[in-house]
Amino acid sequence: MELRHLRYFVAVAEEGSLTVAAEKRLHTAQPSLSRQLRDLELEVGTPLLIRTSRGVTLTPAGQIFLDHARLALAQAAEAVAAARRVSRPAKASFSVGFLTGQEVEWLPHVTQILRDQLKEIDFRVSSDFSPAVAEAVQRGEIDLGFSRVEPQPDVTYEVIASEPIVAILAGDHPLASRSEIEPVKLGEFPFIGYTDTPHVLRGIVERYLRERGVSVSSSHFLDSFATGISLVASTGGLTLLPAYVEKLLPRSVVSRSLAGPAPLIEIAVGYRKDNPSPVLNDFLRSIDWLIAAHAAAARQGSPT
Repeated sequence: MELRHLRYFVAVAEEGSLTVAAEKRLHTAQPSLSRQLRDLELEVGTPLLIRTSRGVTLTPAGQIFLDHARLALAQAAEAVAAARRVSRPAKASFSVGFLTGQEVEWLPHVTQILRDQLKEIDFRVSSDFSPAVAEAVQRGEIDLGFSRVEPQPDVTYEVIASEPIVAILAGDHPLASRSEIEPVKLGEFPFIGYTDTPHVLRGIVERYLRERGVSVSSSHFLDSFATGISLVASTGGLTLLPAYVEKLLPRSVVSRSLAGPAPLIEIAVGYRKDNPSPVLNDFLRSIDWLIAAHAAAARQGSPT
């Protein structure tokens, strides 16, 4: 039994017509196709197809045979692909992890830097909480991490941008009518605080409020920007988040600047200096371009 017999049978079974299968799927003459199918049935030892004037249907034996024929063809195709993979040199891999939400800001710039190498490397992208991204860099699970500056053994950071922290609140919140919010007003309404996960953000916000003598009361706590936005929308509270989340807000949630000097939070790329990846070395040589490209896009009001 040859694989072409199986391909012919599957094509006819799926099309329900010898003519359609011959012309559109197999590009062969119908008489030749009919002869191949008869040879297949002779080898199997039982009829597989019922031929009628309106097309073909499967016999009970044909139904069973179809499942096994598809499996055999899939296994044959995988065998060919596996052999081809082994015959090719292994691609170098390069993995980049992002603080969730920052992909929108930075991934286009990353792919621009790597544009000449993308076809030659196994490029992988992931996203997670900032501490988890940093830990993945430290363990060598990813080559480059876009995160806050998270102290980790053997991880080196290059700060690539700073952004203001803004107030996030529901569109019908009493403070939403203001163009900017004075810090003292934050203590007059339910405030959504922070778990231990966004500890860099929590530290910056706590210091900002403390320096301004503002005390807030929190009954809900966020561990990511997505949780924070959801809590704002569902509880009517407000919180402070980095400005990059503004483009991710639903219509029911708005952002407002803080009056006076706003607190800033840094985004950095983290990597291990002992990582021998040539792709990483090439990327690090483009850090200045990355910073400039992102700054230029921000000035133009573009997310990328």
